[in-house]
Amino acid sequence: MDSGKAMASTPATTQLTPFKYSNRVLLKTILERSDGGLELIGQRVLIGGWVKSSKEVMKQTPPPPHLPAADHETAREPEGKSGVSCVEILQSRIPFLRTIVKVLGGSSSSSNTLRERLDAVFKPAPPSTAFLKVSDGSCPATLQVIVESSIVPPCQLLHTGTCITVEGVLQQSLVQSKHVVELRVEKVLHIGTVDYSKYPLSKKRVPIEKLRECFHIRARTTTVGSVMRIRSALTFGAHTFCHNHGFISVQVPIITTTDCNGFSEKYKVTGLFDKAGQTEEPKAIAEIEGVSLEAIKAAAKEKSSLVEELKRTDSNKEALAAAVQDLRKTNELASQLEAREKSKLKTSQKLDNVKSSEGSSSSSQTFLTVSGRLHLESYACSLGNVYSFGPRFRADKGESPKHVPEMLMFEIEMAFSQLEDVMNCADDFFKFLCKWVLENCPEDMKFVTERIDRNRIDRLQSVISSSFERISYAEALNVLNKVTDKKVETKLQWGAALTEEDLSHLSDEIYKKPVIVYNYPKEAKPFYVRLNDDGKTVAAFDMVVPKIGKLISGSQNEERTRILSTRIEDLGLPREQYEWYLDLRRHGTVKHSGFSLEFDLMVLFATGLTDVRDAIPFPRSYGKANY
Repeated sequence: MDSGKAMASTPATTQLTPFKYSNRVLLKTILERSDGGLELIGQRVLIGGWVKSSKEVMKQTPPPPHLPAADHETAREPEGKSGVSCVEILQSRIPFLRTIVKVLGGSSSSSNTLRERLDAVFKPAPPSTAFLKVSDGSCPATLQVIVESSIVPPCQLLHTGTCITVEGVLQQSLVQSKHVVELRVEKVLHIGTVDYSKYPLSKKRVPIEKLRECFHIRARTTTVGSVMRIRSALTFGAHTFCHNHGFISVQVPIITTTDCNGFSEKYKVTGLFDKAGQTEEPKAIAEIEGVSLEAIKAAAKEKSSLVEELKRTDSNKEALAAAVQDLRKTNELASQLEAREKSKLKTSQKLDNVKSSEGSSSSSQTFLTVSGRLHLESYACSLGNVYSFGPRFRADKGESPKHVPEMLMFEIEMAFSQLEDVMNCADDFFKFLCKWVLENCPEDMKFVTERIDRNRIDRLQSVISSSFERISYAEALNVLNKVTDKKVETKLQWGAALTEEDLSHLSDEIYKKPVIVYNYPKEAKPFYVRLNDDGKTVAAFDMVVPKIGKLISGSQNEERTRILSTRIEDLGLPREQYEWYLDLRRHGTVKHSGFSLEFDLMVLFATGLTDVRDAIPFPRSYGKANY
């Protein structure tokens, strides 16, 4: 204990700076120091966080001093101290309690039993110490926090998930562990209790699949916390790359009439609203959702007959009044349901009219955007190099571990560049992100390597140091057709689309590194991709990485008005939707190119996770967007 005080009084050579917008010190600034926090010993800090694990250690109370035998006869015990029980003290001060003891006690033996029971009730809890592992989300590590029972009863602190704000002194850990410092608490400023019986993270290890059911709490786990910090670092890294190379950030529309790909499954947006549906539904209607109007009317008829019968039989007034009130409520409910049915019928008729008008004029249809590259082109043809970062939507009903309906996309567009330029940019961009996450998230990457994929750091380092394989679509066909151990034995013919399995086989099994496939058949890529001189292929590429598949897709875009118009007509696309896009070719055309990186898959690659829903804070799955 003395040594602990001595360490606590040692002046700290480095002063910790609290977070600017609160008084607390982030645990990252303590635990991720190169010295483990040794220079901070003796410094008083205020920290806040959530209890990850805990234990209570009971203190050994010293036995009473043993008096020598010769002194037993002459030694006088201090009044109210040793040898006097709690019940005897109460009896001496509360006469009424003394009377009860006499009445209930009876014999001396029963009196002793009652005294033992009362002593047990009034006996103070033995002193103990609570050892808490606390995390505040700033890093994967936890700080050991020590709280004496004299400050706060341990039962208030021990449950996993409890939020605390405490102030104390950093001291050197008395037990060798991962950390060299611990916090000896002197004040507890806040305790956020937890309903332990319902807390979903009360168990030490919860499978990551199970965590998807408690999306609002799962970030408190070390795994999800690390993934989100890595995700945040990748976001900043992507913006940094663009800033370093002179790209200008441009926000593209979420709602658009333009289908970038020309053949994607899209979410249609309508501006039609049911005014009745905008107001809050009566509670009664909400409670009986699914009950037909006919059933309510039948119930009202029965209750009306009951009221008439009560009136005829001259029953008591209370029963009649209750029946009348019940009938009134039922009639009101029937009226509300009838009004809502009429409103639904009108809305359905309006929707039918809208659908018929939309069918006659495709320009009236609006969608959630699939890609922002077409819109980015307009700014690239004015500002040079631009990029955008935001959500993109695909209305595919099938579930996949690599795709959900709403995903983030990082898109880049460059004027005065061709296919070779944009492939070089995509190569540099991907390597930059891999290097960035290793340099800026060392502790999180160390945790990911221990818990998710032990080869993850090596894979990232290998990507940074290696050169990517670049092959044309025709070369990819030849390579795949020579493979004898492929699951799909059918020979690929020219023009066949390369599936996710085909692309993954190239990077995972054949080349065992990222692969860039370029010069696809024109039928396999969108209308805006530049037609090559052979008339069969277009200047498009896909970057495929091991364990993930296609991560980046890009192209040099068609700058020739005549060829672009022909492609639009050949594919049967509504020309009026793309007049503004053709205008870019009529007024100062330029060769330009760009690409899209599926950001959520980049997080998947950096962390080693296998399902994109675990890499997205709030994943939207088909039919499961209920939050």
